[in-house]
Amino acid sequence: MEYDFSQAMSVASSGMKAQANRLRYTSENIANTDTPGYRRKAVTFEQILRGADEGQVQTGRVRLDQAELRKVFDPSHPLADEAGYFTGSNVNLLLEVADAREAQRSYEANLKMFDQVRQMSSALMDLLRR
Repeated sequence: MEYDFSQAMSVASSGMKAQANRLRYTSENIANTDTPGYRRKAVTFEQILRGADEGQVQTGRVRLDQAELRKVFDPSHPLADEAGYFTGSNVNLLLEVADAREAQRSYEANLKMFDQVRQMSSALMDLLRR
């Protein structure tokens, strides 16, 4: 498969957009760590395989993590049952921080690729002007 500079930049920008979306959901999960009954959201990625956008990536369906919700003991909480427990979220902060770091690094890698293609394109234009 042959790519030109604009296609390579499109692939990199689609990766940046997908990772920004992933970071948005990770931030939402972190913000709702203490929200009773909140289920962690996970985003999937899909490669575009047809048309002019072939090779690009996009975010797919957002799915709710089906892991068991935590039982939190707090008899003073308004949602607590007779035993003093209420249903918390299933967000694991350690996992969310790791996901955020991975999304950041992937975004930076795509940004570096975008910048490299831009520099190559600029260098080619300089050569052609000579």
